[in-house]
Amino acid sequence: MWFFGFSSTNPRNYGIIAAIILLLIYLTFTLRKWATNLESKSFKNKLKAADQEEEDDEKGGRAIALTSSLASSSIRTYGVEELRVATRDFRIRVGVGASSQVFLAQLGDGRFGAVKRVMEEKGGSRKMFLDEVSVLLRISHPNLVGLMGFCLDKGEQLLVLEYVPNKSLFDRLHTPYGQSLGVLSWRSRLSIAADIARALDYLHSIADPPVIHRDVKSSNILLVDDHRAKLADFGLCKLGHEASAGGQTQTAVKGSLGYVDTSYLSTGKVSRKSDVYSFGVLLLELVTGLRSLQGSVTLAEWSEGWRGSGSLEAVEGMVDPKLGGEVDVEQLKVVVEVANLALLEDAEARPDMSHVSCRISSCLELPETNLEAADLQLPV
Repeated sequence: MWFFGFSSTNPRNYGIIAAIILLLIYLTFTLRKWATNLESKSFKNKLKAADQEEEDDEKGGRAIALTSSLASSSIRTYGVEELRVATRDFRIRVGVGASSQVFLAQLGDGRFGAVKRVMEEKGGSRKMFLDEVSVLLRISHPNLVGLMGFCLDKGEQLLVLEYVPNKSLFDRLHTPYGQSLGVLSWRSRLSIAADIARALDYLHSIADPPVIHRDVKSSNILLVDDHRAKLADFGLCKLGHEASAGGQTQTAVKGSLGYVDTSYLSTGKVSRKSDVYSFGVLLLELVTGLRSLQGSVTLAEWSEGWRGSGSLEAVEGMVDPKLGGEVDVEQLKVVVEVANLALLEDAEARPDMSHVSCRISSCLELPETNLEAADLQLPV
């Protein structure tokens, strides 16, 4: 038998053959280690690869080459071992998603963060992860959860996000934990609605390119306290030309039951007005204190008779009884009117988020006498 020109039957060649084999093993190990390090450092190349994949199902693809954005920001890359230490080996779980789990982390600089661990075995693809990073690198707003860093190392896909301490709006409204904190006041509910409306207005009108969130729901709204909120989770978002003024794109329907735009469900066409519909459901959730699904019926369907009756008495009957009647009636009229418009079947007839944000913010800021003078009518 011959190996690189040496006879394996000659004892004098055993040492040379063994040395060559050891050298090959060393080179193989070194190349694998180099490739692993390159995976976390070569983010630009991975984004380009994800962009190429996107072209197969979306014309034009996504412009997500963000190396310059990363270099000019305070966002950094992390090694997986560093984040294992920071999370105590992913010990304290603070959130769960369809394809991810979120863990509390104390970073090396003393700050707290939330590490989102995307799991491929639960449907969290590399492309979705890179899409979410690409969006988070582009946006910055007080009412959006911010990105602190990310990790692509040793098969892990980890986002290091701003830590928001007081769980989600869903927890606050619908779980024993939230109810143990007392009733979320009407004023607090309006303030939270205004914060999320501002966040969506920013995504639709100011972010470049615009962003369609596609998963606006109470469990994706994190509470700084009972009056301030941030929108989270960009794993299903769309960005680029499809979110531009009047733009729509045909895509597989994504989102959460009860919140998904009925027009999007029937046509597969998503637009900024799809987020408007979801926000309308969120307003109903804040008004009624009920979940987005009532058995097999959506909250929008369940409440249609009351909110569409034009009767103030019927609208007041929708209000969360836990509030004990502590609701400003004029503000309630505005909120229900905005919800009715946001939930119109004709997506094009819905208002945009800049209009919605203005109405909700004005609802908080204007005195009651001015609200009465605004000629507000509940749509029939």
